[in-house]
Amino acid sequence: MGTMLIQLLGFFLGLLGLLGAMVATVMPHWRRTMSVGSSALTDTAYMKGLWMECVWHSTGVYLCELHRSLLDLPRDLQAARALMVLSCLASVLAAAVSSAGMECTSCARGSPAKTALAAGGGACYAVAGLLCLATASWTTNDIVREFSSHQLPGGVRYEIGQAVYVGFVSAAFSIAGGAVLCLSCGKSPKHSLCRQKTHDALQLLPMKYQPPVAETGTDLPPGLSDSISGYKLNDYV
Repeated sequence: MGTMLIQLLGFFLGLLGLLGAMVATVMPHWRRTMSVGSSALTDTAYMKGLWMECVWHSTGVYLCELHRSLLDLPRDLQAARALMVLSCLASVLAAAVSSAGMECTSCARGSPAKTALAAGGGACYAVAGLLCLATASWTTNDIVREFSSHQLPGGVRYEIGQAVYVGFVSAAFSIAGGAVLCLSCGKSPKHSLCRQKTHDALQLLPMKYQPPVAETGTDLPPGLSDSISGYKLNDYV
């Protein structure tokens, strides 16, 4: 029962990581600028995501435009796209594999591969979390480096957006869920079950024959005091 609860905890942590990774992938708030303008009525905020760019005006207008060409995108943005998509796919695969390997499901029940499926799902969750963590860390490093560069005009310097923080949190959930699933496999009850079966089998074995212990007392029954092993002592006197 305890192993089942631990596996459920790891599974739902991984699901939270999957949900967060999907949200971070589609959010346009990977890079954002502070509102710039000569007055409050002309303030404008720019946001860049993996799939689109958005502009927000203080008048309430919010416009977004998808990236039209994949080849025109910078290499870091293309790599971030690929890593986040791989992270989501790995999380989906982890959810499918780990659900088949958990003790609360009837799939492959009684098979030695059930524990391996749970461990494989945990490993996929951990890989998905590492991919998401690499993307968020890489993007953060680029934003900080470009913001500190004096070659860019001050009005177009981007800051870290909300999607990057969501990516960090999602990576933490996925890695934690994968670790919990992998550790729970070491507490599988199959080892204790094997030990119990071995103990029961040993108890069913026939007991070893032991010959009766001969009487060593000095008081022997009448008729046997002068006879040992069928021979009379009087014959040797």
